[in-house]
Amino acid sequence: MLKSTCASGFQIVERILTLHGMQRDARQPREVKIREIVESDRHDWARLRGALWPGSLSDHDVETRNYFKTLPNTSIVFVAEADGTLVGFLELDYRKYAPGCSSSPVPFIEGWYVEPMLQRHGIGRALVEAAEARARAAGHHEIASDAELENTDGIAAHVALGYKEVERVICFRRSLHQAERVF
Repeated sequence: MLKSTCASGFQIVERILTLHGMQRDARQPREVKIREIVESDRHDWARLRGALWPGSLSDHDVETRNYFKTLPNTSIVFVAEADGTLVGFLELDYRKYAPGCSSSPVPFIEGWYVEPMLQRHGIGRALVEAAEARARAAGHHEIASDAELENTDGIAAHVALGYKEVERVICFRRSLHQAERVF
């Protein structure tokens, strides 16, 4: 691990993973670096966000641009870099409340993604460990995350890392424009 201290006083830890024992092809790297995001990563980050949250790439472009415009802020993005390209990310922010948690604010994993061809090789775990280390260093004693009900791979990944399911929720919406009375 390489360590340095940033302006906020936190240690920035770069972790290099050496991918052993996996069947490799020419597209799979030997090493992956886990580090904090820098502005030159913005386009790759927007691309990866588009893979995790399909929809409007232009929205991801605006949100990633705003992240760097509003520095310093409480959220942090960790990235996994292989061969000069981002292959994964984790967005850590803080929420006033998270189900099952007793503290406030609560460090919250807002987004976590590793490219499919590199999943199940420890990269996601390393991203989560970086987020947990940052939360611990800031004095927090718990961290939270969520996954959509149909995201069985995401749920399994959380469980494999020791996260406990605390709640299942179905969200509802109703337009207030021209709404009919239903009772």
